[in-house]
Amino acid sequence: MRVAQHRRVLAAAVTTAAAILALVDVPASAQPADLAAPTAANADTTALAQLAEGYLQQRADMLTTSRPPVRAAVVHVKATRAMAARTQDDLAALAEKGKRYREVDGGYTKARVDVNVTDTTVSGRTATLQLTEHTRLYPPFTAQEVEKGAPEYEELSLPHTVQYAQGTDGTWLLSSDKADTEGGPTPTTQVSDVDAGAGADDGGGKADEDEGGKDAPSDTTPLPDATVDDLVKPSVAAGYSYNKMVAYADKYWDHHNGAFRTYGNDCTNFISQAMLEGGWGPKGGAIIQRTSNKYWFYGPTKFTTSYTWAGAENWYWFAKKHSKRTKILDNVWKLAKSDVLQADWDRNDNIDHTMIVTKKYQGTPYLTYHTGDTHNKSLNKLLSDHPRTWWYAHRT
Repeated sequence: MRVAQHRRVLAAAVTTAAAILALVDVPASAQPADLAAPTAANADTTALAQLAEGYLQQRADMLTTSRPPVRAAVVHVKATRAMAARTQDDLAALAEKGKRYREVDGGYTKARVDVNVTDTTVSGRTATLQLTEHTRLYPPFTAQEVEKGAPEYEELSLPHTVQYAQGTDGTWLLSSDKADTEGGPTPTTQVSDVDAGAGADDGGGKADEDEGGKDAPSDTTPLPDATVDDLVKPSVAAGYSYNKMVAYADKYWDHHNGAFRTYGNDCTNFISQAMLEGGWGPKGGAIIQRTSNKYWFYGPTKFTTSYTWAGAENWYWFAKKHSKRTKILDNVWKLAKSDVLQADWDRNDNIDHTMIVTKKYQGTPYLTYHTGDTHNKSLNKLLSDHPRTWWYAHRT
């Protein structure tokens, strides 16, 4: 993908377990089981992690149909004056987002957040945590519907830099929280818009060919009925395994496959991996071919890998025009499992983002992607989040 200014949301802290636990009510679902008696060696880190987890749980809870009032939620987050004001604004915006989601497809009934802290730094009265938020958001599906193919939950994995500042009384207050959104679709637990501009490297670039104009973007008007729910693709005739494409995306949406590089904007790299797993054969491989949209291959370095492998715009031209391995659907609701959806956020005729359909239930496709890492997000919610986007739906 070719977009993204890194936007981060910082937060502040560090303290003894006792001091921090007094700062915030942490939802029971967010509390690690072994937190009762932290040792002296890990007390600060453990307590800070719990505090961060509780804060992120509050954010996720605002998206659910059982959300608390904003004023009640805000009192659970002890923060600096500036951060408290910002947090209140964010929680209010997330509550509105949750209401919008409920209108478009029922929203979420509950949320669960876990945090993985990768680094903690304490310097004087400032503490900084590098962590990853792992959130599950549960749509209002019954167990029977899940058995029939509905997603049990939507998942996301989002890096944060969180900071705390120590007050004069020795307690630690949240001072900033910066989420690494990287220009993909707006993460479900965030409220800032996608920034469609020059950003992290995606491995693509200006191609040798002058490609001319694209097909018209796919329509987003809902279809009159869910006639393509159980569409069976001719995988034997095509020589592709669509089930393998989906299984690959389900496996590596969060834990990236170490056999491949991860790009700053990694969405199309991820989709190319899934297509390769499903039977797409490489085309070309010479260094001189890497800048041509007629070729598609992965090499041991970025400079021995084609633009079309990880560049969203380049991938479009290889897949649709030069290899004819995909065709553009006239309506996004015709997407089936293993089909690919691409997005041009700001309608500048340059595709920014690439996703794969990993589920379809009652006519609704559910998308999975890298940047930011998300599993089974409904098309309804994506369209609601990005109403001005041009979408290109590929039949693979």
